[in-house]
Amino acid sequence: MLRRAAIPRFPFAVRVLRGQAQVTFLPSAVTGAFFSAALFTAGWVPGLYALLGTAVGTATARALGVGRDRLDAGLEGFNACLVAAGCAVLLDGTRPVTAVVAAFGAVVVTVVTAALRTVLAGRGIPTFTTPFCAVATVIALAAPGAHHPAVPPAGPATATFTELWHAFFANVGQIFFLPRWYAGALCLAGIWWADRRAGAAACLGSLTAIGTARLLGSPAAAVGQGLLGYNAVLTAMALYGVFLAADRWSLGYAVTGAVAATGLTPAVTAFLAPYGGHAFTWPFVVTATVFTAAAQAFPRLRPR
Repeated sequence: MLRRAAIPRFPFAVRVLRGQAQVTFLPSAVTGAFFSAALFTAGWVPGLYALLGTAVGTATARALGVGRDRLDAGLEGFNACLVAAGCAVLLDGTRPVTAVVAAFGAVVVTVVTAALRTVLAGRGIPTFTTPFCAVATVIALAAPGAHHPAVPPAGPATATFTELWHAFFANVGQIFFLPRWYAGALCLAGIWWADRRAGAAACLGSLTAIGTARLLGSPAAAVGQGLLGYNAVLTAMALYGVFLAADRWSLGYAVTGAVAATGLTPAVTAFLAPYGGHAFTWPFVVTATVFTAAAQAFPRLRPR
């Protein structure tokens, strides 16, 4: 009797790194390593917390019997990664209680992810980072003394050349709460290494966000720190080559989505101002969900 070929098991560390990479829809451990390096440029707290969250989320899913295909692809780690990284930013990461909150949040977000997958099953609409947004918003509202790095107050709208090229990279870094241009450059390098098309989409989203923010007269400080562009980067990547086939139609669709996500970011921030004003990736979630659902009614837009 022939024996069935054994399916190779990926080491847990590979699953964790892929979980970090899946924040930008890429199942690449190398990309995850780039992201981790970028997080550690901001200090050991965000770097360690992101790894902790991804590991806890992945381990929780494995313990609950989630399929190996999702675990190997890193699909059970990216929301947990963002929740833990958010805790490192919002709370004092040097306190043991913050680590407990981050770990618990990583467990809860795994359950929320499964719940949303069940609800949306068969509808052709991904969960995106909705689980992260929901859990992170609760933590931000519930934690006393939480730090909220919201969009700075209105200031000069005229950005210098330095602020603009900083913004190009910071728009990518802010996906992980990283405002430094060099951290964003590391993240972008990781994306390009895994998939050139994804890298091009990220660049397109960043440039679109910069142009839109300038047309809207947004404060130069906010633009330079990437606070108005990270949602556009994720939206452009999602709509061009990830959930829709990469062609000229989805390219225009992705640019339109990136514009919408950029405009929605300050609106969501203003709406949440009484509660700290952090938009997280809600603008991306709303925009990508609407555009992905609408694409099913447009014959020229083909699902991937």
